[in-house]
Amino acid sequence: MPQRPSYPSASPEPRSRILHVPFDVQTEPVHRQLLAWRERIGKVLDVVPTRAQIERPFRGLIDTYWLEEFLFANVYTDALTLERSIARISQDNARSIAFHIVMDGDAATRVTRPGKRQDTPLDVGVLAVDFDQPLHVLRGACRHVSLFVPRTALQEVFPDPGALHGRVLGANEPASQLIRERLNVFAANVPHMSLERAILRLREIVQLIVDAFGAQAGVRGSKPAVARAIAFNTARRFVQANLAESDLSPESVVESLGLSRATIYRMFQHEGGLHAYIRHLRLRAAADDLVRFPGAPIAEIAWSVGFNSASDFTRAFRRAYGFAPQEVRTYKDWFPGERLDANLQGLDLEQAALVRASWSGRPEGHHAA
Repeated sequence: MPQRPSYPSASPEPRSRILHVPFDVQTEPVHRQLLAWRERIGKVLDVVPTRAQIERPFRGLIDTYWLEEFLFANVYTDALTLERSIARISQDNARSIAFHIVMDGDAATRVTRPGKRQDTPLDVGVLAVDFDQPLHVLRGACRHVSLFVPRTALQEVFPDPGALHGRVLGANEPASQLIRERLNVFAANVPHMSLERAILRLREIVQLIVDAFGAQAGVRGSKPAVARAIAFNTARRFVQANLAESDLSPESVVESLGLSRATIYRMFQHEGGLHAYIRHLRLRAAADDLVRFPGAPIAEIAWSVGFNSASDFTRAFRRAYGFAPQEVRTYKDWFPGERLDANLQGLDLEQAALVRASWSGRPEGHHAA
């Protein structure tokens, strides 16, 4: 199924020049500064403020540049807690990959995602985020660059770009230092660049980032790395195509693909293991179906994505996301998001499961309209 680019907010129509949109909360009254920032980015990310944060001054400024399919944002904010929940994801259409690069300031960042909690702050150089997956981030005051990139731009190295989600390049790694240098030059010159030249330079930076993550994951470079990349992609596609099968398990993947347990473990270590990866995809598919089929019983949705019982599904959903499955359906009452996936509207649960199994991969094929 063709992948349509989607971004944090509606992209302007294609232009022959760079579109620059600045924003600064400094002109707002103190008690409105953090709230104004929250409203600005609230289409895709929830800012989770405390009362004390709201009552004190907040610095937040952003220079956003639209470059056709790319978005480049040069940002400074005080310390923030940011969240993209499964409820928010199930109600909007932001599905791009973003790279957040800490340029200067406090690089200490706590990152939490389903199945992976980071209790010790990481010194982040580059953080990769898939907007199709939940994330909770505690970030210090810093200047950072956010690059929003279409998934298709990453598929040469990561055929399933969702595998990047939550990956981090350390602040002191040589690759991070080089990326920061390139971005500082780009940020200084982009106001004076032609659109064509800016896109060329940005593509080079994105390739540098992707190559660094590819080397980290062991899927870029040598012949063994290429073999690992092929096996990794084959395993992910097998899981995605058989998601609705209740007997899908790490054992069945090992048996079907002829890979060793040690190889499978290394492939899915970033996701917390293959079992955690399977569970995450099932829960993610269920969250979509809970919104798409508001009248369907929880048990039917659980069965359609491979769970054997509603109680097991509900426990797993609550453990992963912090609330019950039925609460996703009421999220539209908290936030006027867009209903997703016009491509599957009108199908029943069984038909949707069959269509999902026929797609070459998820979440690549499974995107909001």
